[in-house]
Amino acid sequence: MPEVLLIRRPPFPLGAIPLLSLLVACAGAAGAGRGVAPATRPAGAGTAPGVGQPLLPPREAYRRGWMPLAATGVTAFRRAYPTYDGRGVIIGILDSGLDPGIPGLGTTTTGERKVLDLRDFSGEGSVALVRLTAAGDTVVIAGRAYGGLSRVRALTAGPLFGGAIRELPLGEMPASDLNGNGTNTDTLALLVARAPDGWVVFADTDGDGSLGDERPVHDYLAAREIFGWAPPGAEPRLHLAVNLREERGVPHLDLYFDTSAHGSHVAGIAAGHNLYGVEGFDGVAPGALLLGLKIADNAQGGISTTGSMRRALAYAVEFARARRMPLVLNMSFGVGNEQEGAARIDSLVDSVLAANPDVVFAISAGNDGPGLSTMGFPGSAPRAIAVGATYPAVFLGAGPGGHDPVAFFSSRGGELAKPDLVTPGVAYSTVPRWNTGGEQKGGTSMAAPHAAGLAALLVSGLVQTGRPVIAGEVRRALMVTARPALESTYLDQGTGVPDVGAAWRWLEGRHSIPEVGAVALSGGTSAAFRVVEPGTAPDTTFRFRLTSAGGPAGQRFALRSNAAWLRAPETVTLDGGTGEVTLAFDRILLARPGVYTGVVTGWTPDTLAGPAFRLVSTVVVPEQGDPVVARLGRIPAGGTGRVFFRAEAARPFAAAFATGSRGEQVLAYLHEPHGQPYREENGIAAGHGEEAGGYVVDARDVVPGLYEAVAVAPPLQSADVTIVVQSAPVTIQAGRGADHVRITLRNRTKDPVTTEPFAMVVGAEQVVNVTARGSAVQHVRFQVPDWAVHAVVDVAMPREQWPRFTDFGVTVFDSAGRQLGKSPLNYAFGRLHLTLPGSAFPAEVALFPGFSDPGDSTQWVADVSVRLYADSAHVVRLERTAMSLAPGAEASATVPWREPSPPLAPGFAPLAIIVVPDGERTWTREVSLPAPSLSRRP
Repeated sequence: MPEVLLIRRPPFPLGAIPLLSLLVACAGAAGAGRGVAPATRPAGAGTAPGVGQPLLPPREAYRRGWMPLAATGVTAFRRAYPTYDGRGVIIGILDSGLDPGIPGLGTTTTGERKVLDLRDFSGEGSVALVRLTAAGDTVVIAGRAYGGLSRVRALTAGPLFGGAIRELPLGEMPASDLNGNGTNTDTLALLVARAPDGWVVFADTDGDGSLGDERPVHDYLAAREIFGWAPPGAEPRLHLAVNLREERGVPHLDLYFDTSAHGSHVAGIAAGHNLYGVEGFDGVAPGALLLGLKIADNAQGGISTTGSMRRALAYAVEFARARRMPLVLNMSFGVGNEQEGAARIDSLVDSVLAANPDVVFAISAGNDGPGLSTMGFPGSAPRAIAVGATYPAVFLGAGPGGHDPVAFFSSRGGELAKPDLVTPGVAYSTVPRWNTGGEQKGGTSMAAPHAAGLAALLVSGLVQTGRPVIAGEVRRALMVTARPALESTYLDQGTGVPDVGAAWRWLEGRHSIPEVGAVALSGGTSAAFRVVEPGTAPDTTFRFRLTSAGGPAGQRFALRSNAAWLRAPETVTLDGGTGEVTLAFDRILLARPGVYTGVVTGWTPDTLAGPAFRLVSTVVVPEQGDPVVARLGRIPAGGTGRVFFRAEAARPFAAAFATGSRGEQVLAYLHEPHGQPYREENGIAAGHGEEAGGYVVDARDVVPGLYEAVAVAPPLQSADVTIVVQSAPVTIQAGRGADHVRITLRNRTKDPVTTEPFAMVVGAEQVVNVTARGSAVQHVRFQVPDWAVHAVVDVAMPREQWPRFTDFGVTVFDSAGRQLGKSPLNYAFGRLHLTLPGSAFPAEVALFPGFSDPGDSTQWVADVSVRLYADSAHVVRLERTAMSLAPGAEASATVPWREPSPPLAPGFAPLAIIVVPDGERTWTREVSLPAPSLSRRP
């Protein structure tokens, strides 16, 4: 999901991703690294930890160009139009929060207070308040007495209310250590009272046990006040804002904060000014104002909560409308599409943008690349600007003017004609003090605010020249004038890297061009995507329906194809605003296995306006044979090589990646059917000879269908690559009788198979079906035995259910409420690995569903598998059995059963691995072996 996965995803959500060391591999590093973490003292040290050192001093980061503005023409544009720097524009940041106390988020280029409002829609900072009874100068809040009440009384009137925020539920250190004392087990009290100018909050920020020396903090919108806990004279490691409202005379309190650093980083890219106090160190649109809209529960992995996106969008639109100011929105967030075009949140985003045609919305494409059909939602919403990422050469040691390839992690199109653009996906930007050292982050989470900043520059220019703001024109200006990278297709980069100066000149041209939507009739999505098996006689046409609102009758468009294999008629006419066009592809030109992507564009007589629409079509021709041997040849620096192949249920396989010579390396990726990244570690280094790398997929994990293997060359070095996919000669099944284990193999080859399979009992598994309605947290409790050293939690739900969600958190807690691990789902299936302490204790898996619609009460289901693995001393090996199978034959053999020791926890069944030797290689299937009476679950 990553440092913060955006879109997780913070992870982010669709969020920041770790910087893989292969990107500097040109210098010889291999494998994957996590980047530089903030320096902290260990938890429990008992004294206030330091905040460490920046990854690079801000002034040096500025000198090196680590806010990569030149790539999109920002530096030249702001020099030519110094007042078109975003002033007069609000940029709404829908994210994990932002820390308004960071130098760089304080003022605009004109000296205005930059942050207009901070509002929490996630519920993470909600504080339950109770009415207090005070005695003299002391009041008790959350079990602790606080002095100084006489001064609070002097400033307020009426009843007092109290509540507290606990650090432990806020997640991991150091972010959850709100008061910076080295632990995250504190409970921090808050007192709420009514002052003459509204409700206020008092907090013992210096920890001296008295409220008498504390200042009242108003709702942020009313006074733009912030606070933070810190020892006297010290700067808080995190700044918080207050949201206060009243219902029937009773106050309601939410604290606004950023304990992921994701939203703060995003805000600095979009609109930071004089970052960290360095003059001239700016984000893209330093003159813009900011609106911080917290939609994510950072404690559970940066997940969006039910209805948070909807409420934040409504608030932002109304906020800007009330002030009669233009609005640009950014959402560095998203999850993977299971059914492209079906996500409920996409429809919501589109309806908001249709009702507010002056609102520009940039959304991260996702970090699930480099496989195809990995575009996340809500970036897949048609009216939004879906933003993929480049990897700036400035972070790779390249000289000035270096080539910025499409980033390996950036999600790709396929079934969708997305992304729309790619912008720099790595930057050095603003972070809270607790995250010092984490100033450099990467992901499409960082690319989206860059694009939002570009839009703000253009909108600022339109406002200052007295022209109306039309979001569709701003989006078109950026796309039409973008520069495509030669080694990438539309599915990788959309129209390419925007140039804000060229986009402004396009807007100055005042082109009149209709908005035309295109839908592929075969799949009902914005692109045509078809798999063609070699040797078949498939349909060789793609049909698109075109729609245009408000255009003249009988609109005619000239059609152009950019691919020799993809043919289009000369023109298409829209009668009554609708029409259809049929494209044909030449089967002879698609004889070789591979991926073929072509774009047919529709043009008006004003060719300088660019195309009115794009018909994106892709044909995938899978590799055949067993084994599959795909010699991809030389992949250019930063480029990709793709191989599609089919996998069969219960039949394990191995995918090996090798380069042609020593010194060459690639990143090797595997994507499951429908685009989901491989469920185990994905993105490994592979080289030549013994340094070749790859994946061996257990039969349990094989999803039947079309897999994609992708090799990515380093940004500064090409590589010659071969991918070999070898499937097991047999499918593997197993079950348990009263006193034996039955192993069943089916020969899937044309040759006889002789083998001696055996089984090993390696742990225990429990599978629980969760059936629920609404967004209440669901709990699956289990007992961890002392023999367990590792755990794996799988959560799976039906694919057709996934489009209702905006997120789905999965966190494992111990009995004290401490987080043992978390991994929000990015698709309808997710997996979480845990290292266990080697002691017995109760634990629980908590599921946090987040729906697009707050009122969604439709039933949902999920299967939760908890697998516990023993150390080697507790593994039980069952004896071998000889088996011989003729081609295509199926046979079974039994081996005596031995009960594992010690006994398993209630509800768990033995977990075994079936091992099938095949020459020098072995193939496996992990399988649960319940006793016969338990084999049928209710």
